[in-house]
Amino acid sequence: MSELTKPFTTTVKYIDLLSWDVKNYMPQSSEFNKKHPFVLFGSFLKKANISKVKIEDKVEYKILGVRSYGKGAYVNRVVMGKSLKMREYQQAKSDHLFWCKVDTKNGAFGIITKDLADGVASSNMTFAEIDTQKVDRKFLQILFTNKGVMQYLDSFVTGTTNRKYIRPDQLLNEIKIPLPSIKEQRRIVNAYNEKIELAKKLEEKVEYLDSEIEKYLFEELGLEQNKAETKNKGLQFIPFNEISEWGIDKIKTIGKNSISIFKSNPVSKFSIDVFRGKSPIYKEYSPSFMLNQKCNRWNFLDLTFAKNVDNKWFESIEEKFFTREGDILINSTGEGTIGRATYIKNEYQRLLYDSHMLLLRINKNILNPELFVELFNSSYGQNQVNDIKSAQATKQTELGVNNLLRIMMPIPDSLSFQDELVNKIRYHRLRLSDIKKQAEINRATAEQEFEKEIFGV
Repeated sequence: MSELTKPFTTTVKYIDLLSWDVKNYMPQSSEFNKKHPFVLFGSFLKKANISKVKIEDKVEYKILGVRSYGKGAYVNRVVMGKSLKMREYQQAKSDHLFWCKVDTKNGAFGIITKDLADGVASSNMTFAEIDTQKVDRKFLQILFTNKGVMQYLDSFVTGTTNRKYIRPDQLLNEIKIPLPSIKEQRRIVNAYNEKIELAKKLEEKVEYLDSEIEKYLFEELGLEQNKAETKNKGLQFIPFNEISEWGIDKIKTIGKNSISIFKSNPVSKFSIDVFRGKSPIYKEYSPSFMLNQKCNRWNFLDLTFAKNVDNKWFESIEEKFFTREGDILINSTGEGTIGRATYIKNEYQRLLYDSHMLLLRINKNILNPELFVELFNSSYGQNQVNDIKSAQATKQTELGVNNLLRIMMPIPDSLSFQDELVNKIRYHRLRLSDIKKQAEINRATAEQEFEKEIFGV
């Protein structure tokens, strides 16, 4: 039905009014696959009979939580009873649907499995008993991962910004979903899991090959690390040419727990320029954009996270700050993002980056920048980044220009040897990338086929 032919008013009998909410009386079923019955959640869920647990100080408890995007129920934390302010919790039961009464957006529903049934939940959480003769538990959990289903359920969400929820009685008595027969559900789940399991095996292969690349790199460089650190007492001497910055913690830690058959030098010895990114002036509608930490992954850039900035301001930035082929872009801050580095290829030229990122320009006659990125992203480089983080008195996760210049790198004298290493690693990276794409295709196909079963498109 086109927008022009849709009726402006809809008549609902008073006896059919369940709540004063317009969306409950819109034709919801038109969104879903017509071959499956469109039923209330209450047709396969019912209010749970949950017992209460009196908290004892000397007893250990598993406190359950639920993740968004259909990732399910999990043990949020394990604590002693004396640390809990609430003195009464709900005892979980297997084969129950579990969610938070005050936060049910983005598919935040989970199934209580047998291994979670010994956990407890606060009064903010709620349960509903699942009729496993009518709905397959795995089918139901996959349902909550589907973006279309999430959007559909979120259309029923009410509440303030931090408290968006679907009432338990509303879920059971007002919201409907398509429900194939139990036999069809299991067929759909098996087809879905078959592709997901294949994706997982391919992802494990990617992880293995990645570790093999690092192993090969370390062997070729004669690089050994994680040696037990010996603590020397009394007076110690450090060669003056190894001191890049004053401070005992700065002199004695970075790169000192690794050895190589090649001489190691701090980045300061072979860098040409290091730039901290600019603080942006954002503008929603603009042809210019800027990179941020989310854009910088492990040796590739994802420009979908870039943000638009004021074009006039963008054009005023000196040309030397923009990326060039052969540059290295490094995340300077952020838990989980600090230390990620990317080699700037030809297609990544003339990009600007924000102040949470650093651009390193090194002397290619001393060290191949692609080899630098491989080493920096490896456990060898990341251990040094972690050493720098842990040495911060303020506990701020900040790499910074000065700290970057202190990172130690083994440098083979022969550039042709460096190039040979890079070429071999590049070949294996391409193979690894192909396997990773196959895994992504299998995951995407599993989701698309499941969505087709639910929405018929």
